[in-house]
Amino acid sequence: MRTKATSSKTIVSKVKLPILFSQGEDGYIVAECPSLPGCVSQGKTLEEARANIREAVELCLEGMKEEGWSPKQVQVEFLEVSA
Repeated sequence: MRTKATSSKTIVSKVKLPILFSQGEDGYIVAECPSLPGCVSQGKTLEEARANIREAVELCLEGMKEEGWSPKQVQVEFLEVSA
């Protein structure tokens, strides 16, 4: 979430980012944002993993803004193969 201060108002802009969830070896659910390299979190439940990755993403975006970086663009596709 980004904020922009104007005269007496604060404007909040939102960005949608892809999040990948997978089962970790320890049973926790691992969440990562491919648009923000290194932005990874986990939780015991999917709900906890979502809350934790939301916080991690917000912190990553805050740090990137301070450094003058922006999230990298990614394209999500599904590949169908025989199993």
